[in-house]
Amino acid sequence: MTSSPVAPVDVEAGRRMWREYAAACPHAVAACPEYTIEHFGDSERLADELLAHVISGRKRATSELAADFVARGDEVPRIGSHWIACDGRGAPTIIIRSVELRLGDFASADAAFAADEGEDDLSLASWQREHRRYWTRVSAAQGRQWSEDEEIVFERFRVVWPPEHAD
Repeated sequence: MTSSPVAPVDVEAGRRMWREYAAACPHAVAACPEYTIEHFGDSERLADELLAHVISGRKRATSELAADFVARGDEVPRIGSHWIACDGRGAPTIIIRSVELRLGDFASADAAFAADEGEDDLSLASWQREHRRYWTRVSAAQGRQWSEDEEIVFERFRVVWPPEHAD
């Protein structure tokens, strides 16, 4: 991807969005009060493209290397946890909630997950091709080499905020 890097997330705007969500949905926040503020992808263009797929309803899953959570000092999400997804300029846009999680290696991805991830032509072949490229690139940027044997966090989610985008 030849695009600008993603901008840092606007933490204060994310906290405001979380407070609005918490006021409107106190039961959901009480059940799982933790959240992160982040973006999809590693470039402004990719973050915006993937966020648009989520907003349209095409994308309801994501995958990330477990090592990337560790590298950032984040915990792996759990079912019920929330994250505030930002656009490529760091502006909080929606809140999503994890509904299914599993750990596995690259070969454990299946056609149903690839379709739910909502990218490219929705096929497993394109999911494999694009994720090989992506994880090779982000691992190299961290000074390490990616392997298909690494643990991947496979996550399905639903959009919970704002109401006009909620599932």
